[in-house]
Amino acid sequence: MLLNGLRRAVGAVRRYVRELMDETAYNRYVAHARSHDPAVSVPSRREFERMRTDRQESDPGSGFRCC
Repeated sequence: MLLNGLRRAVGAVRRYVRELMDETAYNRYVAHARSHDPAVSVPSRREFERMRTDRQESDPGSGFRCC
């Protein structure tokens, strides 16, 4: 019983950290794209991250910094 509670707590912390670090952005993007058009061709995770980084770097108002 204590072990199950600990597992749930660790899982919740893991989900929170992934959300905080925006690791779930790609999953949200794919879900959103497919909810609008199930046959849509979505980019790979690598392509998505490249597009996202390019967009952030091209917008000086976004506050993106490399260091």
